[in-house]
Amino acid sequence: MSKLLHRIGVGLGGVLLLGLGSFGVASFKASARLGQRYDTHRVELPLPSAGDAEAVARGEHLVTARYGCAACHGRNLAGGVMIEDPAIGSVHGPNLTRGQGGRTASYSMADWDRIVRHGVKPDGKPAVMPSEDFFKMSDAELSDIVAYVSSLPPVDAVVSPPSFGPVGKVLLALGKLPLSAEHQPAAAHPSQPPAAADNAAFGEHLVATCVTCHRQNLAGGPLAFGPPSWPAAANLTPHTDGLRGWSYDDFERALTQGVSKDGHQLQAPMADVVTGTKAMSPTERKAIWTYLQGVSAAPSTRG
Repeated sequence: MSKLLHRIGVGLGGVLLLGLGSFGVASFKASARLGQRYDTHRVELPLPSAGDAEAVARGEHLVTARYGCAACHGRNLAGGVMIEDPAIGSVHGPNLTRGQGGRTASYSMADWDRIVRHGVKPDGKPAVMPSEDFFKMSDAELSDIVAYVSSLPPVDAVVSPPSFGPVGKVLLALGKLPLSAEHQPAAAHPSQPPAAADNAAFGEHLVATCVTCHRQNLAGGPLAFGPPSWPAAANLTPHTDGLRGWSYDDFERALTQGVSKDGHQLQAPMADVVTGTKAMSPTERKAIWTYLQGVSAAPSTRG
């Protein structure tokens, strides 16, 4: 019996050492991925004035309705919770105000471009930022957003940098947690957005902010980030798995009231997105619907 127990102990010890060794490799790979530096193009745009009332108003609408900044950075943009899960990690959206702990007071427009539209911090390292949603943001929109953020009252709030738990490190090591810095835009950013109108061109511009969750083909599927309790992203294509059978009224109710066609309340993270989409103009919501009606129908992504 003692020999058997000894063998079991040795076997368990070997499994433990193997597990620790594998986790050590995963931790190393995760750190290496987060420590990688990226080069991006440099934009030569002037910093906008926080005293330009029209630019500030446009920027407020963009931040509130189109780009959903509060979902990560909090309603006052002084910091918010993105992920808070012991296994995955603790990731908070930074303080964007000019108060103590704010990150942007010394930013140039090139820094703003890199962090927002490329997911790259000023030091060249990747940010935990869904910049794939913002690749198609125009120069004019970025400028208006900077004008609005610069006009906000300073809030003193020190936000801790991201930290990852064991599952988060493994996901990072395996490339399962997305880093936008690794997927740079193939085309130059537009200088101006499409004119606001109920047409597919404007709708396509607005829907560009949906790809991190709903994927490039908009067929949805399991999210590559966030806690396990978050449901898969919905299929937005006109497929039987998606929006086929929906009316515009159904769609508008989802975007303004957070209620699906079948009557159930939308869950996080989409429930947080509705805070922004209900602030959209009717033209913006209608243009999104118009664009989605013309995309290729695709079955829901399963993995």
